[in-house]
Amino acid sequence: MSNLINTKLFDFEADAYRQGEFIKVKTEDILGKWSIFFFYPADFSFVCPTELGDLQDYYKELQAAGCEVYSVSTDSHFVHKAWADATDTIGKLEYTMLADSNGQISRFFEVMDEEAGQAFRGSFVVNPRGEIKAYEIHDMGIGRNAEELVRKVEAAMFVEEHGDQVCPANWKPGADTIAPSLDLVGKI
Repeated sequence: MSNLINTKLFDFEADAYRQGEFIKVKTEDILGKWSIFFFYPADFSFVCPTELGDLQDYYKELQAAGCEVYSVSTDSHFVHKAWADATDTIGKLEYTMLADSNGQISRFFEVMDEEAGQAFRGSFVVNPRGEIKAYEIHDMGIGRNAEELVRKVEAAMFVEEHGDQVCPANWKPGADTIAPSLDLVGKI
């Protein structure tokens, strides 16, 4: 696997489901704001609804910070709708569910498990210019923590705005940051 940090989004168009409607999402819709691409293996599964519900719990906070969320699986937009209709947790989702039926988006982000025809659990933070700034990839059975993903978005936003400062471990907005300098080498 190659390093995807600072890789720019490719030009794509995907069918999607969002709150009772089918829509199209293009790369140009992503640009101009922060975004999360949240890959998961499959609709109507077991760990996936717990993760998507957890992310929904932080969606308003992410939106208030200027970040949009796109969940992505290799299921079709029709299956996304059926899942939302059948499952209370998924029916409450307010963010967009991208359909990656041909696996093009999953392959670009290097999360496609070709043998299974599904995406691994990948979380990607993308800046307004369409550049990947943070990501993590988990195996199929390992669920993620949306609170930590929100923290990563906040840190990426801070570093983007304050390029002369960096965010230490467990940093949260309002906490101290570090201004790297020769005087700090070996002192932290």
